[in-house]
Amino acid sequence: MDRRNALKMSVLASIGLATAGKASAQPGCAGDGTPAQFTPRTAPDPQPQVDDLARYPKCPYCGMDRKQYHHSRMVVHYADDLADGTCSLHCASISLALNIDRDPKALWVGDNAAEGDTKPLVEAEKASYLVGSKLPGVMTARSKVAYGNADAAKAAQAAHGGEIVDFDQALLAAYTDMAGDVARIRKNRAERRRKMMEQQNRG
Repeated sequence: MDRRNALKMSVLASIGLATAGKASAQPGCAGDGTPAQFTPRTAPDPQPQVDDLARYPKCPYCGMDRKQYHHSRMVVHYADDLADGTCSLHCASISLALNIDRDPKALWVGDNAAEGDTKPLVEAEKASYLVGSKLPGVMTARSKVAYGNADAAKAAQAAHGGEIVDFDQALLAAYTDMAGDVARIRKNRAERRRKMMEQQNRG
């Protein structure tokens, strides 16, 4: 099985039967495909991983600053050269689920094995992922941190705990955690809005 088919199967398995049920109920429907509001809105780009922080400054799914979260950021590059620059694996998994009709031809992730103030990107499928360590997560309670080489992942595991997995397993973990993470994020954002309203009313 080639890399693209393996990734597509991983995504399909992770998002469950709801999408499959809808597709089987309406085979060949003219409305099949990514809804327009979820299609990546930037122009097609054959190399979206080059200078990605300037090209994709904000995550399209949560609005977070990708430069601030350079260590967890991802770039999802589809076969039609549209791309999503996200803040995290959590939001990249949303992109992959919403764009189920697009073949991902490359995925990139911040390399926490590298030194420097801004982590470079590494091919996501070549990275090792430390899942469930004491390191803080981005958009998730169970962190998923990518390392460009296995030795760096093992050193981080020795220091912070967690389990080392490959990309497909990390993606599955992101989908598994999605319900709980979304509920937590929604609650936190609602609380921030409530506090802002209180401050405005006091002002």
